[in-house]
Amino acid sequence: MKEPLKYSLYDLSLYFLKLGTWGFGGPVALVGYMHRDLVENKQWISEEEYREGLALAQLAPGPLAAQLGIYMGFVHYGLLGATLTGFAFVIPSFIMVVLLGMAYRLYSGLAWIQAVFYGVGAAVIGIIAMSAYKLTIKSISKFELAAIRSKWILWLLYISGVIITIVTEREDVLLFLASGLVYMFIKAPPAWTKKPSPLVPSVFLVGTGFWQFADDKLWDIAIFFTKAGAFVFGSGLAIVPFLHGGVVKEFGWLTENQFLDAVAVAMVTPGPVVITVGFIGYLVAGFPGAFVAALAVFLPCYLFTVVLAPSFKKIAKNPAIKAFVDGITASVIGALTGAAIVIGMRSIVDVPSAIIALCSVLALIYLKKIQEPAIIAIAAIIGILVKLV
Repeated sequence: MKEPLKYSLYDLSLYFLKLGTWGFGGPVALVGYMHRDLVENKQWISEEEYREGLALAQLAPGPLAAQLGIYMGFVHYGLLGATLTGFAFVIPSFIMVVLLGMAYRLYSGLAWIQAVFYGVGAAVIGIIAMSAYKLTIKSISKFELAAIRSKWILWLLYISGVIITIVTEREDVLLFLASGLVYMFIKAPPAWTKKPSPLVPSVFLVGTGFWQFADDKLWDIAIFFTKAGAFVFGSGLAIVPFLHGGVVKEFGWLTENQFLDAVAVAMVTPGPVVITVGFIGYLVAGFPGAFVAALAVFLPCYLFTVVLAPSFKKIAKNPAIKAFVDGITASVIGALTGAAIVIGMRSIVDVPSAIIALCSVLALIYLKKIQEPAIIAIAAIIGILVKLV
């Protein structure tokens, strides 16, 4: 008899609404929160289901945290669950960036946002570091000699992910695929490698269209941000250079300073970092621009996830596929750790910011009852005091 679910679709949607409202820290922290809350604390999602979702989210293009959230909704509630959790996760930060876009237009600058980001960015590094550490010991092994020896291949893939991400400053999907294939062929070679197979299964992905607006600028926004959502893999760290090339260099929609302000707004708001597209869209074409930009960047990842998820879940029990997922996961978490290091090098700019980051880590370790939003709020106040007082 099938075990009844421990949660309803309403419970899961409410969780993602809260995560989208209070989940600071970007993709690394957000996927860490999902693991802590849904797998460890609530036990709504199994460790295996989470790892499958993380691997699928990294294999498909688009924002990592949003894809994982969509998959978490799909696990037990299918298409409706994926739709509601995705919407609940994105809508709070979308509303926030639109409101900030209105304020930006009115006051022509965000000096206080930059001051807030100074403190918040440093605290976020501490939160990200703790999330990356927990994911590492959970998915690879503990930092013990015997455990490292037994999982040395996974550790090698993990370290490769760290180094390549630091050097290239982006996540490389080819690295993840190669890691999965290497580990699969070493640990559990699939049957087709031992004997000829008449057919090789293929996965065909569906495409999508967008409304055709009379305003040429809205149409340009739709096309550009669809490309950003469909062809950029990994976290917000990966999409920022792509956005810069189009928004500043190709179209000239924003100046360099405006683009940096847009990234700052995304970092000081909760939810996925990619929601910066809503702020950019608002500056370019008001609320219609914000809506089109957000829809364009998130819809491809939603479609990729719901199209691939059913087949991915069915074949995930296969030993070869499980080894493939393990290899990908090791490389993915290595890339997330590398991304944390890259972001840290950009956010920790002086002694005060380093102290804020260190205190954030210590608070998470020793003050068990303190929550991330409280740390973020305190860091924001410190940032204002340091920069503006």
